[in-house]
Amino acid sequence: MKRRATSLRRTLLLGILLPVFGYVVFNTVVLYRQALAAADTAYDRTLLATAKSLGEQLQVTSQGGEVHVQATVLYSALEAFEADNRSRLFYRVSGFQGEMVSGFADMPAPRRHAPSDNIYAALVSFYDDHYRDMPVRMAVLLQPVAGVQGQGMATIQVAETLELRETLARQILVDTLWRQAALLAVIAFVVVLVVQRATRPVRDISRALASRSENDLSPLPGQDAPRELLPLLDATNQHMQRLSQLLEHQKRFVRDTSHQLRTPLAVLKTQVQSARRGDVEPRQALDEIAHTVDRATELANQMLALAKVEQLRQDRDVPVSDWAAVVRAVALDLSALIAERSLDFALDVGQAAPVRAHEWALRELTRNLLHNAIKHSPPGGALRVGLLSDERTAALIVRDSGPGIAPALRERLFQPFATDHRAGPSLSGSGLGLAICREIVQSLGGQIELDNRADGGSVRGLDATVRLPLTPANA
Repeated sequence: MKRRATSLRRTLLLGILLPVFGYVVFNTVVLYRQALAAADTAYDRTLLATAKSLGEQLQVTSQGGEVHVQATVLYSALEAFEADNRSRLFYRVSGFQGEMVSGFADMPAPRRHAPSDNIYAALVSFYDDHYRDMPVRMAVLLQPVAGVQGQGMATIQVAETLELRETLARQILVDTLWRQAALLAVIAFVVVLVVQRATRPVRDISRALASRSENDLSPLPGQDAPRELLPLLDATNQHMQRLSQLLEHQKRFVRDTSHQLRTPLAVLKTQVQSARRGDVEPRQALDEIAHTVDRATELANQMLALAKVEQLRQDRDVPVSDWAAVVRAVALDLSALIAERSLDFALDVGQAAPVRAHEWALRELTRNLLHNAIKHSPPGGALRVGLLSDERTAALIVRDSGPGIAPALRERLFQPFATDHRAGPSLSGSGLGLAICREIVQSLGGQIELDNRADGGSVRGLDATVRLPLTPANA
């Protein structure tokens, strides 16, 4: 199933709005609690005033030698302290010994503690409680009462339902939420607008690419692009430049290949026609046809080898192969050719040389270098092959005794179909061997060098050196 493309606008919206929304939710909870606390502080003063008003109506009486508190308080006296009809007030006055004096007898007993952070100049405490299954805010005032008969400390309880406080807190909360919702809307609008403007260069580049022809690999203009897009544009232009070079190389290769294949096919057709007319003897005609077919087959195989090198270049899972074992095997395969030319051959391959490469690539590289050296070495000449290793690289050195490299050929040495005809048509090949070697070496991250070996001002042979990085044993 195809994965849906990620939207930059959605990513920014979610990345910005989600944390802001989380903060708004947290701030809303905190704000509601602060609003309730502020409402409590404001209305607690009214409760305290109510309790003090009740305390002013208390008197001390004596009955049977005992001092009592007497209160004559009508509930209508509390109406002056009721903010509106959404909340209700309840009270209770207790005497010196905690006895019921006035008010609602079923009110719960007061809690016998006063908060340490009391900000009022009175012995009063406030707390939340329940009365008649309703949540209430309770104020407990210890009121000193003195008279001619004696003195003591009366307890006055005043309770108020919470409707008015909660209404005020909700109103503050709603007003704040509207402003915060407007802030979220403004942020979302700004993000969408900024993203729309910031991604305009990307859309312009996309339209420019979409309107191009399939063969247009010219660089993308970047003079009006923002700095953040310049690395992407540079990388894209570099990639298109490489593609352009690759396409040009492929066009040139196809053009040269068709030209090279046309020659042996034309020769083969001529040879077949000559054999049919009886211009040459059948045996000679078959030998000539076989030789032409061999050259065409070699050319086709080398073209396939070049294509396979390009496939291996894209392979990310490359095994580790022993180059030393490959060199020995290739030398053994070509031993018949070495013996046919009676070459003075020497092979010096030391310890194992592990390199990260496909065995086919190492075999093709070694075979092309060695086969090229065999063809260009004169009969009875010297041919030396050595594989040397140090801590980081392995070097294959093939030293022949041929004519070396012509000055005119050096500039296009590794180009396809670059051949040296000084040794005659029997030794000149298709010109793809060194091109294959270079492609293999480049794909393996190595280096290849071809140098004439001079002695006394004359060329004594060619030294072909290939260096590849070694792979650690624990890799």
